[in-house]
Amino acid sequence: MEQKINIQTVDEIAHLARLEFEKEAKQEIVNDLNRMLGFIDKLNELDTTNETPLIYMTNEQNILRADEPSATITQKDALKNASKKDSDYFKAPKVIEH
Repeated sequence: MEQKINIQTVDEIAHLARLEFEKEAKQEIVNDLNRMLGFIDKLNELDTTNETPLIYMTNEQNILRADEPSATITQKDALKNASKKDSDYFKAPKVIEH
C-alpha cells in the first residue's frame, strides 16, 4: 500500500479543524487515514459497469403522517405558567450585550 497521507497533511487538517495532537497520536491518524484510503482503493478495483446505483438503503416507503398545521395550544394557555411574561410574549433575560 502506497502511503498517501503524511504528518504534514495531518498538521494541515488539524489546523483547519482547530485541533491539536501529540506526535504519537499524529502517527496513529496517519496510519488510520492511509488504511481508509487503501480500503477505498480496494473498492475501486470492483467492476461496477452493469450495476445500478443504490439510491435508498431499503424498499420501505415513508409511513409518516402528513405534515398538516393544527392548533394544539392557545397563546393564552402557553403563557399561563410562564414565570415572566408580557401581555403576549415570554420574557427572558438578555444574553447578548452590545
